[in-house]
Amino acid sequence: MTKRLAEVAKKAGVSEATVSRVLNGRTGVSQATRTSVLTALDVLGYERPTKLRGERARLVGLVLPELQNPIFPALAEVVTGSLAQRGFTPALCARTIGGVPESDYVEMLLDHQVSGVIFAGGSYALADASHEHYLRLVERGLPVVLVNAGVDELGFPRVSTDDAVAVEQAYGHLRSLGHERIGMVLGPAGHIPSRRKLNAMLSVAGSATEAEALVERSSFSMEGARVAATKLVERGVTGIVCASDVLALGAIRAARRLGRAVPGDVSVVGFDDSAFMTCTDPPLTTVRQPIETMGQAAVDLLVSQIDEGREFSDELLFEPELVVRGSTGPARKD
Repeated sequence: MTKRLAEVAKKAGVSEATVSRVLNGRTGVSQATRTSVLTALDVLGYERPTKLRGERARLVGLVLPELQNPIFPALAEVVTGSLAQRGFTPALCARTIGGVPESDYVEMLLDHQVSGVIFAGGSYALADASHEHYLRLVERGLPVVLVNAGVDELGFPRVSTDDAVAVEQAYGHLRSLGHERIGMVLGPAGHIPSRRKLNAMLSVAGSATEAEALVERSSFSMEGARVAATKLVERGVTGIVCASDVLALGAIRAARRLGRAVPGDVSVVGFDDSAFMTCTDPPLTTVRQPIETMGQAAVDLLVSQIDEGREFSDELLFEPELVVRGSTGPARKD
């Protein structure tokens, strides 16, 4: 019992005494605090006392594109924890290849009468996919926030990393090291952050035509990135900017399979600064997304819509940070 009180108190951000008062149905606790405690109880998997089981917590869906990339579990941890402290029960929905599609998750969430939904990812280009399930959310007036998915036409508020700044930092770093042929490994054409990174690359490169010829696309997998990066290295690229850390690890593998050293022959920059990038060989130079700040902002936007009826359609851009480690070095002088 003592362990349960401590865990629930920590999750809800209140004292153990307050948790005890809520579980025993005593007065002197605000409704907001009471809801936070009950939500924390649900999230941690503890059964509610019999007399409290009729009080259902508010439900919010968090839809992620995958869980293999460490950046998405990191975002989920921030968002679910923040929702629990605000009195909501998070429902995590992760898409998988050949698994439940996003549209089915939306249907399930609507069936459970969710209070709102947070989508993370980036494949939201209107020309590339059906958006009927998003339009249903618009028609119902359900509060929604998109994370790293900049699509103006849907009218949802968005929280995004500034991809232009990210490319400027990565490209500028490689140029400062003497690299002249710099390529990019990006996600699929419908991936919004990859589109933005490409536009930024074409803007900062001396020749947009030459820069576009040094761009390869890949699925967000190490093997896909290995194939894409192999083509770039064979074209004489000595610096590679990648749209994720997973892609960067694939690029390092490609260079090594071609007999190139990293960073002696090829320098690689990732994007995300996801877990364990300090433990790779070599440690990965990457552009860090401010995931904790972005996750909190997404929850704030959603809760403002749910509890206050406020309407938002703007995009909040958060500045990333270049983290220099061992996967980048001076260009080799022939």
